Amino acid sequence: MAPRAGMMIVSKSEVLPIRSSDDVVLVRQAVRRWAIELGFSLVDQTKMITAASELARNALDYGGGGSVRLESLLDGARKGLRLTFEDSGPGIPDIELALTDGYTSGKGMGMGLGGSRRLVNEFAIESRVGEGTRVTISRWR
Repeated sequence: MAPRAGMMIVSKSEVLPIRSSDDVVLVRQAVRRWAIELGFSLVDQTKMITAASELARNALDYGGGGSVRLESLLDGARKGLRLTFEDSGPGIPDIELALTDGYTSGKGMGMGLGGSRRLVNEFAIESRVGEGTRVTISRWR
C-alpha cells in the first residue's frame, strides 16, 4: 500500500546512548550516515549534524547523559529525519529563556537550543524540573 500524504511512516529507527564525549561523536557519525541514506544535500546534512551535536552535548553536559532516537520518516513523497534527545537531568526551569540567543547557563556559548531550532524544520521541547528534558527535531528533504 502506497503511503498517503499526511500518513507519516517511520521506516527505520535506532536508539543510541549519550554517556560520554565519544558517544557525541558516534551520534554525529550516525546522523551523517542516516542523512546521506535519505539523500539530504550537504548543506542539510551539515545543519542536522550541527543541531544533533549541540543537543547531544546538552544531554551530556546538562542532563547527565541520556539517549537519542533516530527515525527515518516517510510522508507521501517526502523523506525526513527525526531525532529525539532525552535525558533524566534537572530539567529546564525557563524554556523560553533557554531558547534565547546568547543565553547560557554558564558552560556553553549560548548557541545551543536557539541555534539548533533554526537549523531544522521542526523543533519541540518538553522539560520538567527534576525529571528531565526531551527535544525532538526533524528535517525534511
